Amino acid sequence: MTRGINRNSILTPTSKISVYNGDSTKTAMIPSEWSNIARQAEALDLSKISDLQSPTTGRFSDQALSSTFMITSGGTTYTSATFDAGRPPKELEALYNAIVGSKGNRKK
Repeated sequence: MTRGINRNSILTPTSKISVYNGDSTKTAMIPSEWSNIARQAEALDLSKISDLQSPTTGRFSDQALSSTFMITSGGTTYTSATFDAGRPPKELEALYNAIVGSKGNRKK
């Protein structure tokens, strides 16, 4: 999100919900896409994602959308530190790319 834009994505094993400034769209999740996303998330130490540092700070001056991952696993929700959209911490790059690729609407 940034001033004037609020974009959220909710991914589950069966669906993708994209919300852009309050308007939502729901599509089916392809099993292979979910498998790739889950594999990338499982490779992370989820308890440490809140401590990962963003490599850039454009979100502080509206040069970039502010992004955050919220991952629910085993009944616990893990929230990453905020980062610039398109520039996640190195440790989150593979997951970010799996998610953006599954949505098919990578915007810069």
